[in-house]
Amino acid sequence: MVGLVAGRFGLSDVSPVVAGGLYPARAVVGEAVPVAATVFREGHDAVATNVTLTGPDGKVWPFIRMTPGAPGLDRWHATMTPNDEGMWTFVVEAWSDPLHTWHHAVTVKIDAGQEAGELSNDLLTGAELFGRLAEQVPAAQRAAVQTASARLRDGSRPLSDRVALALSDEIQRLARDYPLRELITTSPTYELWVDRTRALFGAWYEFFPRSVGAELSDDPATPAKPLRHGTLVDSIKHLDYVADMGFDVVYLPPIHPIGYVNRKGANNTLDPRPWDVGSPWAIGSAEGGHDAIHPQLGTEADLAAFVARTRELGMEVALDYALQAAPDHPWVTSHPEWFTTKPDGSIAYAENPPKKYQDIYPLNFDNDPDGLYRECYRVLKKWVDMGIRIFRVDNPHTKPINFWHWLIWKIKETDPDVLFLAEAFTRPAMMHALAQLGFTQSYTYFTWRNSKHELTEYLRDLVATAHYMRPNFFANTPDILHEYLQHGVPAAFTIRAVLAATLSPTYGIYSGYEFFEHVPLREGSEEYLNSEKYQLRPRDFSDEGLRGSLVPLLARLNGIRHDHRALHDLRNLTFHHADDDSVIAYSKRDPLSGDTVLVICSLDPHHTRESFVRLDMPALGVGWNDGIEVLDLLRGDLFSWAQHNFVRLTTLHPAHIFAVRPVT
Repeated sequence: MVGLVAGRFGLSDVSPVVAGGLYPARAVVGEAVPVAATVFREGHDAVATNVTLTGPDGKVWPFIRMTPGAPGLDRWHATMTPNDEGMWTFVVEAWSDPLHTWHHAVTVKIDAGQEAGELSNDLLTGAELFGRLAEQVPAAQRAAVQTASARLRDGSRPLSDRVALALSDEIQRLARDYPLRELITTSPTYELWVDRTRALFGAWYEFFPRSVGAELSDDPATPAKPLRHGTLVDSIKHLDYVADMGFDVVYLPPIHPIGYVNRKGANNTLDPRPWDVGSPWAIGSAEGGHDAIHPQLGTEADLAAFVARTRELGMEVALDYALQAAPDHPWVTSHPEWFTTKPDGSIAYAENPPKKYQDIYPLNFDNDPDGLYRECYRVLKKWVDMGIRIFRVDNPHTKPINFWHWLIWKIKETDPDVLFLAEAFTRPAMMHALAQLGFTQSYTYFTWRNSKHELTEYLRDLVATAHYMRPNFFANTPDILHEYLQHGVPAAFTIRAVLAATLSPTYGIYSGYEFFEHVPLREGSEEYLNSEKYQLRPRDFSDEGLRGSLVPLLARLNGIRHDHRALHDLRNLTFHHADDDSVIAYSKRDPLSGDTVLVICSLDPHHTRESFVRLDMPALGVGWNDGIEVLDLLRGDLFSWAQHNFVRLTTLHPAHIFAVRPVT
């Protein structure tokens, strides 16, 4: 039993609570947040419970009654729906409910045949209780409650007449809405940080501005030699393409000057050619550091124009925040104490054995924490003040967790709408700690979960931690080309896009996914051949270049996501049974609007799959024996279905995304 409150009644296991209340739970504006607690008492008298919610402005909301769950488990449930950003608090209160106790006792005794004489004390007790209830109900209902109390005392009436009004639905509703609460036991006060809705829902598109509008030499003697470097101004023109696909967030890798010392060449080689552009994550040179823009990309005015145009198109910018330095970063000479010096006097470069990152010096946060913390905050605040409200944080698991807790909440003191995505593909304990202490979203293991068992188990784990860990399902990244995609089969790209876009409220792709880019650096590698991390990768975004691409599907997926409120949540996920292990079926239902989406997707990009699917009908908002209509949102087909149905999924059409409605 976790967190048993010392009080008159048993009160424990309150949720949502993060790390025993050390950090706030997480929600977004308008999200239905489930609350639960274990509440019990001695004996047979009734116990009840409620949630009291307080907003960021200090306003206390009317308390929310909790209702019991499965019989015999003493688990109580409610839903709270915060309507504003900021820090909310809530408490759970357990209390004796004398009106419920009285109602149950009198009803049982009358059913057992007891008469007025045997019930005299019960009737007088009820009269006293309803007299107290009359004092706290609204004036318009007071007379009815007083009448109920008076009739219980009136021995001249038949028993059925004396109790009829007190046991009526009208009076019992008032007893529920305005209860007599006695012997109140109160939980600790728990925090709930409420973000704007983009924290939970959004589609991300990642591209490198330096590749947009770039031109390369076609001379075999100088392969991949840039004739023209892409700019932020070029990227402004590219935003219409991204917006037309329906994406919400444009994510840019680092836009800062890139180091020249130990610069990496194409495909991560250690012998760069004179024209190699280096990795954007090797930040800093004589041209500036983390607070500067790469001169070949443009100016701060260009970035401001890029941000403004993104907003005009209904999107927003996410910028990479990568706390490491190239060997020629200004920090290396001005603050050598911010790095780790080896016994021979040299500065240690980054390693993740056997990988070596000779072009990057990691920061040491223990040598001068005050100075380094201030500088990291200053840099971040500069970009926040330029209008960037989302940051994808590179490798946060390689920095101290107390630093992130300090930095994130320091920013939120002045800019509470800023969101942070943790790019941490690491051990679960660290990933969960980063989410708990304040990161808004998390990269996940989705890329490596490809079978039905892997997906269902992993998604159930994510749903269980949805009160603090919000997943962002990237189907690919500049670092990760999973072997599932390496055959270049269009169905594989379709399947992973459908899964990412419908399983998680937030998902993303890295540019090139829509063109089925799939060639690895070598067998067994997850790195792209000719990785854009180390060289320019201009793409043909003309009408002819997009012919046969995945662009129409991505636009349709994003349109479906925007149109269907059910896909904006994670907690509402239900898996359904499919006989074939290469077919996965799941649904999401929005309890407020009734919007329901059912997805049935093949996991086999190479073969046609056929399967019977058995639906959990109540999860779709209907009874077990009711019928439903399912409209395929990808192809427009309409079917009449029941609990058991047959599906056939081909490599050309490997998925159904159904809008579900009951048959009237």
